Amino acid sequence: MFSATLLGALAHARVLLRSRRPRYLSQTASLSGSSIKSLRDAFRDPSSPFHIAPGETGPESPDCPPSLPDHTPSQSSHPTAVGSPAENARAKLISMGYDAGSFWEQSIVWGHHDSFRHVNNAHYLRFIESGRILWLMALGKVLGGEERVKAMLAGQGVSLILKSVNVNFRRPVTFPDTLLIGSRPITSSSRTQFTLNAVLYSYAQQAVVADSDSVLVWYDYDSLKKCDPGDDTWRIMKAASHDGQGS
Repeated sequence: MFSATLLGALAHARVLLRSRRPRYLSQTASLSGSSIKSLRDAFRDPSSPFHIAPGETGPESPDCPPSLPDHTPSQSSHPTAVGSPAENARAKLISMGYDAGSFWEQSIVWGHHDSFRHVNNAHYLRFIESGRILWLMALGKVLGGEERVKAMLAGQGVSLILKSVNVNFRRPVTFPDTLLIGSRPITSSSRTQFTLNAVLYSYAQQAVVADSDSVLVWYDYDSLKKCDPGDDTWRIMKAASHDGQGS
């Protein structure tokens, strides 16, 4: 049994709580049986402590204090001297000796991810392939214009065939991002093959995330065998080669 003193104290506390209860609690209680629209209207009430004005965000949890307005100037209102991520990437690759005519932009999509939550390594081979084909088209145009480009892509006459490729993975890539891929040939004393070096540069990270070396063989698709493409072709190749080796 409760004592009379304890019962009196509880009654007094109940009266105090009722008198100090905020107005919005009374409003919320009165809406317990109302429609969803009425509930939404209650939360739109500026007098409610739960009200969130348009353009503002609420706290992460009920225990977090309300955030103060951020008066820091945005980056767009005070542009810095550096260029855009794409411009910086292009400038970087050019400084590394890659021809801008070989640049391939590869957008990263969510489907490129694997269970490790980064771009799956197998996709890099496709990215590098796209850059390699763009480089081949640029070379074909120099060798003989659009007709030579079409023939090389269709495997007609003398073109190129992939012998081997390796990839060095330097940084994980995640969505969203765009990679800039640059290619450059590295010739040797061989008259039938050369190495095509490629680099993959991340716009988001502003860094090289992978690089690759592909061995390409000059191949006569009419006679189905490797071949020497001729002095004129090698002269162009050596002019574009990274190290200019071979004679």
